[in-house]
Amino acid sequence: MTSHARFAYPVDLTPDEDGRIVAHMADVIGAVTDGADGEEALVEAQDALEEALCAAMAGHEDIPRPSPARGRPTVAPGTLITAKIALYEAMAEAGISNVELGKRMGLGENEIRRCLDPRHNTKIDRMEAALAILGRRLRVTVEAA
Repeated sequence: MTSHARFAYPVDLTPDEDGRIVAHMADVIGAVTDGADGEEALVEAQDALEEALCAAMAGHEDIPRPSPARGRPTVAPGTLITAKIALYEAMAEAGISNVELGKRMGLGENEIRRCLDPRHNTKIDRMEAALAILGRRLRVTVEAA
């Protein structure tokens, strides 16, 4: 399953000695941050999560699976980052290189690299097309905040 739920990581919130709230995601190496209060710590946690997951992609590492939330708050990467991680995982599972996916899509390898680059603002229809070639479908859900 590849969706926001697949990438919803539980966050442990604990106060530090200065009264700030530390947000730690034990499932993701390096995903630790803090905020003035719980709300700010969770906003910062999403950013820390995205950075850590993008670093895993850049290092050609597996994307960690989140543990059960068990009543803890969760954070997930934004929609475009989620789509890029889903493409990264689908390519790895299929054993498909950037060059091969590019051939299948009629694109150059550099375009596929941009699809996987978290800093590149790839159009969502390009992500949908790439995922479809790999037998995946991108679905977006909207929930109350």
